[in-house]
Amino acid sequence: MSDTLASANPDHVEPSFSGRDAVADDRAVLLEYATALAQRWRLVLSLPIAAALVAFACTFLIPRTYTARTTLIPPQPQQGAAASALASLGALTGLGGGLTGFKTTADQFVSLMQSVQAQDHLIDRFKLMDVYEADYREQARRKLGRDTRITLGKKDGFITVETDAETPRMAADMANEYVEELRRLASGLALTEAKQRRVFFEGELQKTRVLLTQAQARLQQSGVGAGAIKAEPRAAAEGYASLRASATAAEVRLQTLRRSLAESAPEVQQQRAMLDALRVELAKVEQTDKGGADVDYIGRYREFKYQETLFDLLAKQYELARIDESREHALVQVIDVATAPERPSGPRRILIAAGAAAATLLALCFWLLLVGSWRQMTSDDPRVVQAARLRAALRDR
Repeated sequence: MSDTLASANPDHVEPSFSGRDAVADDRAVLLEYATALAQRWRLVLSLPIAAALVAFACTFLIPRTYTARTTLIPPQPQQGAAASALASLGALTGLGGGLTGFKTTADQFVSLMQSVQAQDHLIDRFKLMDVYEADYREQARRKLGRDTRITLGKKDGFITVETDAETPRMAADMANEYVEELRRLASGLALTEAKQRRVFFEGELQKTRVLLTQAQARLQQSGVGAGAIKAEPRAAAEGYASLRASATAAEVRLQTLRRSLAESAPEVQQQRAMLDALRVELAKVEQTDKGGADVDYIGRYREFKYQETLFDLLAKQYELARIDESREHALVQVIDVATAPERPSGPRRILIAAGAAAATLLALCFWLLLVGSWRQMTSDDPRVVQAARLRAALRDR
């Protein structure tokens, strides 16, 4: 029947068994490998155990390491009083607009504790050049960086500082010293939003104080004539001072926006248009009166009132910034103060012994399988057999 089908279909090909032969060969090779390992089972078991015992014994030569940990909370931005005051002032809202959007300082605090200045302080404080037996300060910094882990929690926002040392007390003191160094560095830098506002308004207040003193001196040098009295410049001067202060605030706001936005941004264009409108109105007021000593008196009086109004506004902002900064006086709140650990954190003897045993077992199995494969390859090669026969014949002679 099969012959009939074969003759009827000349393209018929009998099924090949090469795939089955390959599977059988793979199974035979695995069986040979397993046999090679089973023949040396004593060596496979004893050598990894011996390596684990040797590694475990060597861990006693490694000095113990103690880890201390401290957790702290970075300050949160204070915007309540400042934001409400800036909103109520209207024109001066631009002065605080570029400052109130300040991001959290947690990342900056982590970078501060990892800075070279902080590391050098700890190196000098605990004499780590001698402890690490380092010839150069850079070597001590690298070793200190390996012994220190400063992390920022993604969910809670807490900063965790962990330090390793050879003694429990030194580990705890190093962790706590990081917090003290952070406070020292942060107190000298304008990192928080409130401190930035305080520094900004303090500088502006000093400049305005000087200008106010000069305007007052020029006003006192001018005479008060009858025309100046009839003009009653107080109301006009106060309006002029308020208008000029608004123009100055708008200009400061425009400069602040240009630092972070392009000229084509809608916010920049809107602020520039507002500033141009204020300047046009200010120019109209400045050209209303022309003539004599009265104009000189009115001009000086207006300048004096402008500087006085601006000084009062800046003084209010400066006081609010100082109040907000006083709330952040502690700057860093420590949740868990680092204490001397009771148990060492290293070396981890069990893990080291297990790793040594596993590495030895893998290397031994690889070596045994390699040797077995080599012997099989050389024993099946006819040229090797002929060479062996030739060497035997030469020895017989």
